Amino acid sequence: MKEPRRSIVPGVSGPPTGRFSVRLTISLLRLALEQLAIYALWRWVLPEFDIELPLFVLVLAMLAWGAFAVTRFILGTRALRRPYMPGLPSLVGSVGKVVIPLAPRGAVRVKGETWSALLVEGEKAEVGDEVTVTDMDGLCLHVRPGRPPE
Repeated sequence: MKEPRRSIVPGVSGPPTGRFSVRLTISLLRLALEQLAIYALWRWVLPEFDIELPLFVLVLAMLAWGAFAVTRFILGTRALRRPYMPGLPSLVGSVGKVVIPLAPRGAVRVKGETWSALLVEGEKAEVGDEVTVTDMDGLCLHVRPGRPPE
């Protein structure tokens, strides 16, 4: 039985995709060119200015740059695999709870965020009441009491 492939990024599940392999290949080529540039700087550029650095300084610089490149690749992979965060228009139709009483202005909590809100139907909504987002005006949500009709 074939063992499933594991991601090289800890905490990220699922097999690497085709784009992952392309990104990895490009990152490795980029790292090789960067390492070559560090060597060229050490070998040919610095001596032109009468700067002589020992070999261990070159090795340390290359190791540090390699560690930076690996960290950059891992953080980039995590950022690309993060789920898409929908924008404000997706809030219309969402259900939230009143956190500051609406009479008719107050605040509601929708999808884990607190928004200023305007009650467009009814006179008042108390803390804990459910409301449905019907529209938006800038960063103010227009809400009505209750859940949306099924």
